[in-house]
Amino acid sequence: MSQAADSGDIIVFDSVCVFCTANARLVMRRDKAQRFRFASMQNELGKTLFRAAGLDPDNPESLVVLTNGQFLRDSEAVLHIYRHLGAPWRFVGLLRLVPQNLRDPVYRLIARNRYRWFGRRDECWVPGGQDRERML
Repeated sequence: MSQAADSGDIIVFDSVCVFCTANARLVMRRDKAQRFRFASMQNELGKTLFRAAGLDPDNPESLVVLTNGQFLRDSEAVLHIYRHLGAPWRFVGLLRLVPQNLRDPVYRLIARNRYRWFGRRDECWVPGGQDRERML
């Protein structure tokens, strides 16, 4: 993996998914500590990280967070992200009280239907301004 992937948390997300990019934009705005960097699952680094997490980047079923050399996916990835955004977002972390075997099926239902429910872009979303520096 590249040196860029070795420092800090990386969120690998679907940058053609309208819902996924809205989430990435929210995280960029709320992540005051700039803990997270981002990679599109459509670029080479994102594809490499997806494969390393055991996922097919051509059939994305989850977002992935790489933190401390460990891959998180599904509801665990989402809860990890929101836990680090500060109030009120960190309270989403209370969903950890719900067993993962109940959370993940809900996550997967949304993931499977995200294009149908929220839409799909023709091209990958790329942030502007300072946020562009957070994209790998």
